[in-house]
Amino acid sequence: MTPREGRDGAPRAAPAGPGPRRRGRPSATARTSGEPPARERIVASARAEFAARGFDKASIRGIARAAHVDPALVHHYFGSKEQVFEAAVENAFAPALTGPDEVAAARPDEAGERLVRFVFGLWENPATREPLLAIVRSAVNNETAAGIFRGLVARNLVNRLAQQFPGPDGHERVELAVAQLVGTALLRYVIRIEPLASADPEELIARLTPVVQHHLTGASAD
Repeated sequence: MTPREGRDGAPRAAPAGPGPRRRGRPSATARTSGEPPARERIVASARAEFAARGFDKASIRGIARAAHVDPALVHHYFGSKEQVFEAAVENAFAPALTGPDEVAAARPDEAGERLVRFVFGLWENPATREPLLAIVRSAVNNETAAGIFRGLVARNLVNRLAQQFPGPDGHERVELAVAQLVGTALLRYVIRIEPLASADPEELIARLTPVVQHHLTGASAD
């Protein structure tokens, strides 16, 4: 009996190989190659693409190309471009979730400085700056991206901070404080207007802290 024959002498069928890979699914090679999973690569690629090009000019095809996957795989994991953007910015926004806790842990008269230092720490760190650039650049130019950004800021920052500053105007106080810092970040890191873009962070923190502190805890104008 030869290796290709069965016990009755009839030719034995060769073992079935893996079936054809369905479009939009990761291959076995990709899953076992030791590189980051496809979903992680897509999210990282999306952050870079949105940071460099903004929401309107970024494309599923460009995101897939940089992640070394088929565009169908991006749709398989995330669906639309809006959903890719939301996944990318939610992942990037994760470090900001500790912000309200850090501010809450400070004494009331130190809350402004704690919030300013926390926000500057995010922007000055290259690991978190690029995702934040992706969020802000996209939100400035596209209403869909702005809505996603607005929801993230409201849920994860403003609403949580407002719990630490009770009162009828708590949300307004926090929104004004956050607006002060978002506006500064826009001019410094996105538009890069001088001399703000090149100013020493400690100098800016010292200038912004009293303003942010007033928004959070100062007397309201009557």
